[in-house]
Amino acid sequence: MIGPILLAISWLLLRLEGQGVAAIGLNAPTIRARQLAAGFVVASLVVVLQQLGLSTAAGVPWQLNPDADASLVGQSLRWNINSVLYEELLFRGYLLYQAIRWLGIRWGVLLSAAAFGVYHWFSYEVIGNPVMMTFVFVFTGAFGLMLAVAFARTKSIALPIGLHLGWNVVSYLGFSAGPLGRGLLVPGNGATRMEATGLADFLLDMVLPMFFVASVIWYLMHGNPRDGSPDSAAALPPSAA
Repeated sequence: MIGPILLAISWLLLRLEGQGVAAIGLNAPTIRARQLAAGFVVASLVVVLQQLGLSTAAGVPWQLNPDADASLVGQSLRWNINSVLYEELLFRGYLLYQAIRWLGIRWGVLLSAAAFGVYHWFSYEVIGNPVMMTFVFVFTGAFGLMLAVAFARTKSIALPIGLHLGWNVVSYLGFSAGPLGRGLLVPGNGATRMEATGLADFLLDMVLPMFFVASVIWYLMHGNPRDGSPDSAAALPPSAA
């Protein structure tokens, strides 16, 4: 329930400044729904490619989890939605809006990405392990940078939520590749999660996610992702654009 609480806090803080939730892109529902859906589909397809590639490289097929039921699906969806809304409202909501206002887009998104990386030191419990701290900071910080750029370019949390939710739901619920344990599909060899070795593992677990991040950022910077909603001009001051 932390998501609705953060949303209420964001609304209150914005109202105190004479702004509405359009400042973080909770407006123009048709446009926002398209952005959210596009992010979800793109991230989902990358995860499917990754997990099918791992299966092929490992020589282990995916199989349906015989214990999967409506309760598992419901609990996983609830956990994923709550965690994504919490992280997006915290890191890509009001605070990023203010960071961009006062620091500009470049420094605002870099600060958000760095904070996202540091946050995962604690959520992944890697404090005290310099190698893992470096890996987690770079990896999750890169994802945080992609999501922050998505917010800055569309002036909305809709696309970041879609990208984040698509990656997590398909990874965790679909392919059992997360902290929730067994999802809908499980490795046919009884392993906890699908794993490859050597070059295949490096390419699929490291290079592919970073290529995904870089591609999304490139599109956001050079494509045509700008917000077309009628209230978007008021979302950020001209000096921050």
